This record gives sequence, structure tokens and C-alpha cells, in this order.
Amino acid sequence: MNAAPADQIRLLDLQDLDVRLQQLAHKRRSLPEHAEIESLTKDHTQLRDLLVAAQTEESDTAREQTKAEQDVDQVRQRATRDQQRLDSGAVTSPKDLENLQREITSLAKRQGALEDVVLEVMERRESAQERAAELTERVTSVQSKIDDATARRDAAFEQIDGEVATVTKEREVIAGSIPADLLKLYDKLRSQQGGVGAAKLYARSCQGCRQELAITELAEIRKAAPDTVIRCENCRRILVRTSESGL
Repeated sequence: MNAAPADQIRLLDLQDLDVRLQQLAHKRRSLPEHAEIESLTKDHTQLRDLLVAAQTEESDTAREQTKAEQDVDQVRQRATRDQQRLDSGAVTSPKDLENLQREITSLAKRQGALEDVVLEVMERRESAQERAAELTERVTSVQSKIDDATARRDAAFEQIDGEVATVTKEREVIAGSIPADLLKLYDKLRSQQGGVGAAKLYARSCQGCRQELAITELAEIRKAAPDTVIRCENCRRILVRTSESGL
């Protein structure tokens, strides 16, 4: 393949822009905010799960407390009715009086036991409420950190994407000035060779694979016409000759 030396030189400019685009893509993928957001999001999910569990426990104990208080109230009302009967003098039979007094005593014990249950449930509910409040604060704090990291990431995206847009436009201009067959070869090699399709021949070495060319290869390059497209025998990339090639 043949191409004007100036067109071959432009390949190096194109390669520099492609390398820059690769660097920008890598920078975009490797922003520290990515790992930060991922870690914070994992923490946020775990905290949200714990918060839901605490809120569920608080809701359950609230219902349990209401039921226990209702049980206490029912026993208290029954004890009050019995005490009123006893105080009214309506019950005159010694046996009935004895049974009524025994029931009042039993109800008092039952009420005391149920009130203990109410206190125990209230303590568990209060603990669940405190836990939920603490977790709510932690969830809010982590969400704030996620929002901050996301804002920083998006700002970095905007800056990187702006530079990508500028470099891409420059690339389009240069690519449009290179012969189609040469550009096609360059793009093919670039996809095969880790993003580098053309390299400078500098001080008798290929800057693509960093290998010094053999004496015989250098001799053939010296004999080649200026418009001959040279390929590195080692890496097969397009080898561009310049005044610094050492030929």
C-alpha cells in the first residue's frame, strides 16, 4: 500500500487522539466515585433492611401493647364490678361472699400479671422505636453521602464527556483527511493491536512494540519509497517514518 508521507504522519496525530479517547474512557470507568457509590449503596440497602425490621417490630409491639392493655382493662372492669357487688351488701350468703372475695383476689393477681406484660411490651416497643430512630438517621446520612458522591461523579462525567466530544471532533477532521484505504487498515490494526494501529519509527525502534528493528529490516526501510506504507515485522503495526527515525 502507498500513501503520501503527510497522510502517514497524520496517522500519528490520529493515533494520539485515539489514545486520548481510550484514556478518557478508562478514566470514566475508573472514577473513585464508582466504588464509593457501590459501597455506600450496599450499606444503604443493609441499613434499609434493618430499618424495615425495626419498624415492623415497633408496629407488632404496638398491636401487642394495645391487646395487653385491653386485657388489663377487661380484668379491671370485672374486678370493679365485683367490688361494687361486695360493697353494696347485695350478696349475703357467706359462701357467695367467700367466692366473690376469692375472685376479687384472683382478679387482682391477674391484673398485676397483665400489667407486668404491658410494661414488658412497652419496653420492647420503646427499644424498637429507638432502634428505628437511630437507623433512620443512619439511612439519611448514608443517602446524603451517596447523593454527594453521585454529584461528584456526574460532574466528572460532564468534564470527561466534554473533552471526549472535543477530541472526537478533532479526530473526525483528521480522519476525513486520510485516504480511505489507509484509514481502513489503521482502524483494523488498531482493533487487533490493543488500540494502537500506527506507531512512530523512532531511533530505529518501533514505538508500538518497543522493539529495535533488525539491521536488515532497517536497510529495506531505507530503500523503500517515501510513500510506501511500512509495517513493523514484529507487531505488524503501520510504522511511520519521521526525521527522528534514525535511518
